[in-house]
Order: sequence, then structure tokens, then C-alpha cells
Amino acid sequence: MPSDEPSVYLVADDFGRAGRAWREADLETTDLETVINDLIAGEYRRPIKVIAFNTSERWSEDVSEDVAREIQHRCNLQLSDVPSHLQEFVDRYAAQDLRQFSLRLV
Repeated sequence: MPSDEPSVYLVADDFGRAGRAWREADLETTDLETVINDLIAGEYRRPIKVIAFNTSERWSEDVSEDVAREIQHRCNLQLSDVPSHLQEFVDRYAAQDLRQFSLRLV
């Protein structure tokens, strides 16, 4: 039975000495595109993982790898480095084949 309920994406963030927590989010800002844009924009201090769930469809999934790959892909398309606040997250989850390598011009 199809559902009209959208999937929700939440980010676990590391606040250093203050600890780790799932970040609070408005219902309107838990879609995948908004979460990716917020990650790139620096809205999260040090993301640990991203989970997706849909209660009406009764599923949940760790989508950290997919999100990290998408961030790397967008940075590659823009010929820019992954933002420093996301580097550890992308290094942890993105596949080697999507990483951008710089060539030194001689």
C-alpha cells in the first residue's frame, strides 16, 4: 500500500565535549536534498551518520554512504574540495572510486 508520508532523513552530529546527538529538525527540512545542502553549507558541526526512515512504510536505513558519495560527486562536478567539516564523514563513507584526485601541473 503506497504512502503519502515522505521519508525522513536525520543527521547524528558530534559536538565534541558536549557529546553526540541526533540533530533537531523541522518536518519541512528532513528531505534528502535539504539535508545534503545543509551538510555542505556547514549546518552540522561534525556529522557522524545519516539515517532515513519512513514509519508508514515501516523501514529505516543508514544512508551515510549514499549521502557521502553524493557530497563527493557534487564537489567533483563543481571542481571543488569537500568542505573541511565534511572531510572525515566523506572519507569514512565514500567509496575510493569517487574521490577526486588533484594533478600537479608542472
